[in-house]
Amino acid sequence: MPTAVLVLLLAAVLSILCSTVQKRVRSVLEHRPGWIWAVPFLLSGVFCASALLIGAWTPPLTLLALGYTAAPVLCVWLAGPGPAERPAVLDFAAILLLWLPLEFAAGAGLVPRPAQGYLHRVAYGIAILLGLLLFLGNRSFPGMKFNLPRSARDVWLPLAGFAVSAPVLIALGISIGFLPPAHRPTQSAGAMASAVGVIFFGTALPEEILFRSLIQNLLMLRFGSGWRTLVAASFIFGAAHLDNGPQALPNWRYMILATVAGVAYGAVFQRASSVLSPAALHMLVDWTKHFFF
Repeated sequence: MPTAVLVLLLAAVLSILCSTVQKRVRSVLEHRPGWIWAVPFLLSGVFCASALLIGAWTPPLTLLALGYTAAPVLCVWLAGPGPAERPAVLDFAAILLLWLPLEFAAGAGLVPRPAQGYLHRVAYGIAILLGLLLFLGNRSFPGMKFNLPRSARDVWLPLAGFAVSAPVLIALGISIGFLPPAHRPTQSAGAMASAVGVIFFGTALPEEILFRSLIQNLLMLRFGSGWRTLVAASFIFGAAHLDNGPQALPNWRYMILATVAGVAYGAVFQRASSVLSPAALHMLVDWTKHFFF
């Protein structure tokens, strides 16, 4: 049953790839803008139901979930309805309120340790879904590229990006002591094949929605699409890995490597017509690291 909640959240996120669904959401929020306030209650209900299923629900956890989902809605509500061409300070505040509580595991003390990993994944899915509803549906920012691939370019760009970036990342990772020497895979071909979907949907796509469709795109809309914006967005992506293992924290080695990888992901995002393209490159990089290093 807990897995079903994650599957339903993923299905909801993927359904928004459909342009018809996006238009419908925009139409509803345009004619009934107050309905956006139903979203925090619905998503908080999903989170609380997930906690209840695994015996981790408490009233304080309910209040935390409601506050977490309502805060970015309030920012976007105050910024005004879309379509918006230039992001406001409140838009960036909304993204920070979606991202930072998850990054620093806010409220972890309210959850039993065995349940923390699962509820964090649920909260991450809720955050991505909420971000899409707010910035695609309510503010309607252009350039998020949350749509299916539209040309062959979206297929070969991640492959070309991998061919260019992988040797750089491998050499850099080994030289700074983040990656060990390469080795042959120790897991079965079936496990390696199944990991493609797990990494893509569980890590690559959510992170690319957050760091490319939202953060990099809004920076581009605000400051232009030059190299400085690409580097700034990549640095933010890299800094998000400072609190990741396996090395001692803050993990500056991971930050350096993730920043360089972020440049590759961001460059593909700028050139592709779909965020699925940098997500595919992201998956290839993570998959290679997982099985060969």
